[in-house]
Amino acid sequence: QVHLVESGGGLVQAGGSLRLSCAASESIFSINAMGWYRQAPGKQRALVAVITSGGRTKYADSVKGRFTMSADNARNTVYLEMNSLKPEDTAVYYCAAGITIFTRTHADYWGQGTQVTVSS
Repeated sequence: QVHLVESGGGLVQAGGSLRLSCAASESIFSINAMGWYRQAPGKQRALVAVITSGGRTKYADSVKGRFTMSADNARNTVYLEMNSLKPEDTAVYYCAAGITIFTRTHADYWGQGTQVTVSS
């Protein structure tokens, strides 16, 4: 069992920045992919960003150029730097880890989520 703990969410005004952190209970060397999903009430969960064990990153079109994902293997932690935030970014953000499963909608392990609210 991989435990994931997110932190860094909060309230920010449009145009501002937040940095989310996700700490894993084991070395992320053993995890094939880690990513961030977000979900607003009544809406489908959407993949925002993903990083592979090789350090390659991918982003949803809606956040390209504004969000940056990174990993610190020594700390077993991944980050999501969010800049130029928009009200549309408001959602619960979930960290996820995949060993055998990681897709646009599914992963093996999930964090508890952290709320990000962007005011206009």
